[in-house]
Amino acid sequence: MGTSLKNANYLIASRMAEAAGGDADACYELGMVFSSGGAGVAVDLIEAHKWFNLAAVAGSEAGMASRSEIAEDMTAREIAAAQASARAWLHATQRRAA
Repeated sequence: MGTSLKNANYLIASRMAEAAGGDADACYELGMVFSSGGAGVAVDLIEAHKWFNLAAVAGSEAGMASRSEIAEDMTAREIAAAQASARAWLHATQRRAA
């Protein structure tokens, strides 16, 4: 149990590092994790939408499609929160890269 949790945490941390570099696939994978509750995290549609949105911004067609699908199960307020979170992520990672 402890090993699988360590592996899940490593997976998420490594994908976040790749996402910070603008990797669309990493963003998409994070969206999948949060939309399905994989890798030991709870389902979080706001966080999933954020990552699918970031994948879409980076050019992922799968990210665009998944963002649209997940938005159907969200309120306007939840979507706005996800978009604000995506903007904050972009601002923070672009600032670090500069």
